[in-house]
Amino acid sequence: MLAVAVVDDRPVRRAGLEKFISDTVGLEVARSVAGAGDLDSATGFDVAILDLRPQASSPSLAAIEKLGAQAPVVVSSSWDRPLTFGAVLRAGACGFVSSYSEGPSIVAALQTVGLGGFYVSPDLTSRFRSEIVRNVNEDPAGLAPREVETLRWIARGLTHAQIAGRMGLTEATVNTYAKRIRAKLNAGNKAELTRLAIELGHVPGDLRRYPAA
Repeated sequence: MLAVAVVDDRPVRRAGLEKFISDTVGLEVARSVAGAGDLDSATGFDVAILDLRPQASSPSLAAIEKLGAQAPVVVSSSWDRPLTFGAVLRAGACGFVSSYSEGPSIVAALQTVGLGGFYVSPDLTSRFRSEIVRNVNEDPAGLAPREVETLRWIARGLTHAQIAGRMGLTEATVNTYAKRIRAKLNAGNKAELTRLAIELGHVPGDLRRYPAA
């Protein structure tokens, strides 16, 4: 019997997952909560299923890391940008299903990941493979290489003048890059740009673990 932690901030969907899991032979609900922060270290489970939305208010990668410290994680999402498979994979997810995956795929994901395996639902296989094997210089959000470099420095907390010095550009050029980045990512401020840089996997591990507020 595999004990499952259900993490979803939508009550109706969470209740549906609870019932579905409880009615499935070999699975049981260990805990059902709105967020990863509601699970303490004393809560025992074999696998977690976490619903992520691209515009979730709490840092989604941090939620995966927190759950992953206790048990392997299956992530469910619509997989709309800016959320990417690569960033979620690096955060520690072991299973990937979509918000529209059928029940058998969810069961297969929980059983496979709960027993130490890795799973991608059939409806995501093509997209997953395409993103993972994509040339590393290509950006899933459509950023040009120099824009990616600018975003990385912004996420590290550098001013536009400092970025210009490091990249050998004028400050006006960096300002232009920053405006393009904000437009492409639909970001309103530096904190949001930092969060999106984390989601897109453009920052190193130290910033991923301790993202800007």
